[in-house]
Amino acid sequence: MRRALVTALTLCLIGGASAATAPERSLRPVERPAPSSMTNADAAVAEAAVAVAISEVTNGMRPKVRPPSPQVTQAALRAPAPGSGQGPDTSLRPPPRTEEAEKAFLFRKRKQRKGSVCDNIEIQGEKVGNVPGSGACGITDAVRVTSVAGVKLSRPALMNCATAHALHTWTTRTLKPTFRRRGPVVEMRVAAHYACRTRNNRKGARLSEHAKGNAIDLSAFTMMDGEVITVLEGWRRGSSRRLLQSAWKGACGPFGTVLGPNADRYHRDHFHFDTARHRSGPYCR
Repeated sequence: MRRALVTALTLCLIGGASAATAPERSLRPVERPAPSSMTNADAAVAEAAVAVAISEVTNGMRPKVRPPSPQVTQAALRAPAPGSGQGPDTSLRPPPRTEEAEKAFLFRKRKQRKGSVCDNIEIQGEKVGNVPGSGACGITDAVRVTSVAGVKLSRPALMNCATAHALHTWTTRTLKPTFRRRGPVVEMRVAAHYACRTRNNRKGARLSEHAKGNAIDLSAFTMMDGEVITVLEGWRRGSSRRLLQSAWKGACGPFGTVLGPNADRYHRDHFHFDTARHRSGPYCR
């Protein structure tokens, strides 16, 4: 019985190996020899053949080891050195503030809060109160703003809180992100703020929004490294053109009126922003 099983297994393995190596034609079954015709020597040879066949088949079936992927290689190169204290289970934590640093931080916050206006700690300046003016000129609850969202004004600007809030919104959402890579921007040059006058100082023209504390004009922006980007020089050429145009466009919304060099000859060297509201929405030119 044992010889019969060995013979059957031998023929199956040999037939399978032959089929794998001869794809052009199928193997024809052959008549199995009678089990009684195998001698002990034949059985030993058959067992050896089975062992060889099994070894060849299993060796061919073993998958080859894949080389490490580029991702695994890069991860291994970036892995922290053993004993460095860095790893997914030991993330770095900033050291706690010292008592002196905590006191300095609270002192700065109190100072900012004390110098803030319009109920916004990021709008720094001083309260002025009502500013009288001839005719329709004047401001109710005026403030004199010195910096907005950490960006200093070249000179204190007199305005109402609605204009101050609009300037803060534009500075935070548009101006600072626009000049983030070039700057950061640290100062805005104020060309004009409150003044009791007509539009563009023309005789007989309508009263300007500057006369109501609703407007501010900006002519240049200073970066941290000292670079000054002017509206006059940077609007039409150079690498500053796209930045200035993006800053101008972002003001359309926070402000009701936005005028720039493309508006007319009176605004070729500055941006005019005011909080006047129009029936058709913001007027931006």
